[in-house]
Amino acid sequence: MNPLYTAMPTTIFETMSARARASGAINLGQGFPDSGWPPDVLDAAAGALAGGSNQYPPMAGTPELRRAIADHYRAHHGVDLDWQSEITVTSGATEALAAALLALITPGDEVVLFQPLYDAYRPLVLRAGGVPRLVRLAPPRWQFDAAALAAVFGPKTRVVVINNPLNPSASTFDRASLELLAGFAEKHDAIVISDEVWEHVVFDGAAHVSVLDVPALRNRSVKIGSGGKIFALTGWKVGWLCAAPALTQVLARAHQFLTFTTPPNLQAGIAHGLAKDAGWFTAMRAGFQRSRDRLVSGLTAAGYAMLPSAGTYFVSIDLAASGIDPGDVAVADRLLDAGVATIPVSAFYADDPVTTTLRLCFAKRDAVLDAAIARLAGARPGLAG
Repeated sequence: MNPLYTAMPTTIFETMSARARASGAINLGQGFPDSGWPPDVLDAAAGALAGGSNQYPPMAGTPELRRAIADHYRAHHGVDLDWQSEITVTSGATEALAAALLALITPGDEVVLFQPLYDAYRPLVLRAGGVPRLVRLAPPRWQFDAAALAAVFGPKTRVVVINNPLNPSASTFDRASLELLAGFAEKHDAIVISDEVWEHVVFDGAAHVSVLDVPALRNRSVKIGSGGKIFALTGWKVGWLCAAPALTQVLARAHQFLTFTTPPNLQAGIAHGLAKDAGWFTAMRAGFQRSRDRLVSGLTAAGYAMLPSAGTYFVSIDLAASGIDPGDVAVADRLLDAGVATIPVSAFYADDPVTTTLRLCFAKRDAVLDAAIARLAGARPGLAG
């Protein structure tokens, strides 16, 4: 077997979710909502399944969905895309990441990654023959600066992978940060792969900034989006790659030998959803923000110190500030015994991990959040360092 995979542990998401199922714990670990998906999007997909074609759609995605993606980004983010030459539909964002990394990395190329990182990034880079160069981010701001970038960029840098908003830290990178990154990418002629699946799940009136809206990055970036994240339909696995035509041609060649295409009825459902008016997206964000605030308020009252959450479905407990010091893995185990599954953020580091933060998913119904708060409050006295 390939030694990369034989040495690889089961993902922390699957591990904690399996333990939650076995024990009956409330699962605030894996990031899937238990409500909130729009029924009209389901109806559009169901109608397409029953009344439309169920044969191979075009490899790059249905014209209907690619047009919808272009129209959506023009309306919401001011990004102008040519639907025919700059958009490729994929079977989820993880497939989009795989296609992009396989297409753009030549063995021996160095790839800049920011940790904590989504756990698929590093294995995919290694599988493509890339050499990871890691930027360590730390709470409470989880930001990089010029010195951090200078330490990892070099003559062999060819690709940068950034996640904005960033899972698992729930932080975001603003335009100034992206422009700083652009300067390094230009200097080293590197391509930026920007995982922007959380682009619509941002809070407190903030506006998402895409790499494609930064002039210096427009023609040297790949933007990845996800219909599953936008519409709380994480099992649908409909994603896309957006990039300048020259990049898109290379990305499509990698995509065609991974999944080749994506179920046409799901593409129809996502196309329908992307055409929703701006008010729906505003209300969706407000709903998740309300859930975030409910969980944060309840846990703060129980004596936990909480880190800021600017986006995603997640918020983290600051264990150190809470006076809890056994480490995030040990605390996660103890909280699982108390009936709540969480995720230790140290699992998202390849080296030198931050061990003082514990991630929780708030994309749950009020009753589930309230039950979790009660269990976590009950466990709090026993966690003091």
